[in-house]
Amino acid sequence: MTKAQLVDSVAKEAKISKAMAAKTIDSLIGAVTKALKKGDKVTLVGFGTFSVRKRNARKGRNPRTGEEIKIRAAKTPKFSAGKALKDAVK
Repeated sequence: MTKAQLVDSVAKEAKISKAMAAKTIDSLIGAVTKALKKGDKVTLVGFGTFSVRKRNARKGRNPRTGEEIKIRAAKTPKFSAGKALKDAVK
């Protein structure tokens, strides 16, 4: 599902305009992003939890040359599905 399809679905389900649905979805994404940037966790009960995962620095290999390279430490977003979402997908 693309963002445009999601906007259409939300607008239809909530009986609001597509512009209002798009603004709502953008606000949700912005709020989650801002919280993750601060290092906070965002929990939507029944849906899931967004959090930030820290990956340590490690050694890797360049697949073209086989040369060993250093991969820097990084922070990556993580999503863990909630029980209700897992059950709905079964």
